[in-house]
Amino acid sequence: MSPTAHKFDSTILREYDIRGVVGKTLHPADARAIGRSFGTMVRRKGGKRVALGYDGRLSSPELAAACIEGLTAAGVNVVNIGLAATPMLYFAVWHLDADGGIQITGSHNPPDYNGFKMMMGKKSFFGADILKLGELSAKGDFESGQGSVEERNILPDYAARLLKDVKPGRKLKVAWDTGNGAVGVSIRAVVEKLPGEHFVLNEQVDGTFPAHHPDPTVPKNLEQLIAEVRRRGCDLGIAFDGDGDRIGAVDGKGRILWGDQLMILWARDVLKERPGATIIADVKASQALFDEILRAGGTPLMWKTGHSLIKTKMAELKAPLAGEMSGHVFFADTFFGFDDALYCALRLLNIVANGRESLAEMRDKLPQLVNTPELRFDCPEERKFKIVEEVRERLKQAGAKLNDIDGVRVSTPDGWWLLRASNTQAVLVARCESANEAGLERLKNDLKTALAQSGVSLPDEASAGH
Repeated sequence: MSPTAHKFDSTILREYDIRGVVGKTLHPADARAIGRSFGTMVRRKGGKRVALGYDGRLSSPELAAACIEGLTAAGVNVVNIGLAATPMLYFAVWHLDADGGIQITGSHNPPDYNGFKMMMGKKSFFGADILKLGELSAKGDFESGQGSVEERNILPDYAARLLKDVKPGRKLKVAWDTGNGAVGVSIRAVVEKLPGEHFVLNEQVDGTFPAHHPDPTVPKNLEQLIAEVRRRGCDLGIAFDGDGDRIGAVDGKGRILWGDQLMILWARDVLKERPGATIIADVKASQALFDEILRAGGTPLMWKTGHSLIKTKMAELKAPLAGEMSGHVFFADTFFGFDDALYCALRLLNIVANGRESLAEMRDKLPQLVNTPELRFDCPEERKFKIVEEVRERLKQAGAKLNDIDGVRVSTPDGWWLLRASNTQAVLVARCESANEAGLERLKNDLKTALAQSGVSLPDEASAGH
């Protein structure tokens, strides 16, 4: 293949990954150029071998084949692990000691989307790396060679590694909803080796997602799991997003536990073995999480939202645990520090199976706060960061108590409110949390006032959430 310059649609090179609408902004030619550019970067760092996997979307096999063409044309040897969840690809990079990894996945986006999540060596590939990839492609500045392709079944090794950290305890009854996503490939290899009874929903990988959309942060997508938990009298239920790097959970009463509530349970568990350790959560997480980390003898750190940003900070501080409100959770105490929802589920099962209380009882004892769901509202790309800046400057001048690590998170006697610009979409994101409804209303009014001064109105659905 002769090196030819290739320009990507300007919307697909994102902060954390590459993502677009298949047939509109993303085509096989883009996948080929991504493979060629990424392979070039691997070669120039002295590497030679890249692991590649793809999710269950209808467009994934074709994009994977094109990406492999690009990688091999750059002189890179490809280990193709085939259909797999994203964490299984991350595992392959570590297990095979590869020089990089590419997962073709649309994650939890609608079926017509697809994209690429990458690792350079054992690290996240994001931000400036993705911009560099785009520049190499636009110039046609590629390495050339003739790489090889090896097909590899990594599932037995992956399942064995996940099961290694299972602690025997009382037998549980668990419902699992893979949402027709890529975790369907690996779920049986894991749950069939676990004690207790396990019921798997929507196991068949299907890129049309016939049962429901695979995003466990949306309550509607958990309705089927909740019904199954209640019908079978399960101890808990676990849900996954489309590519298996985000977790959702419900207790035996069918109540949702959000990412920051689950993080409290995991943090307490990790801190028993590692007292004083730093535990990281993103700016959207409940204040209760940071307070509970402190109470359990840990050092809480609030950090920027974004799985690549959190993974990077975690490696820098050697933190044993980090997590996001969105359900990306990273264990580095006895695991690799990447976001694997199936591994996270096993760590949750360990806590329940070896504790005296049910998950429902644990949930009842968590701090009970009222908050809005994550509020996302459209804002022009060129205005979103400026609005946050304007709000921050006005608040600073007014002497407000705020954290500006990622947007603005304002603390008041009523609780806190957050405003930040999304790194991946033309939207602003807001959230409020208080000890009671009256306090929540006051916080929402504070947020509305701050936005109004920049000519933005808060959408009507800013109602109390979990």
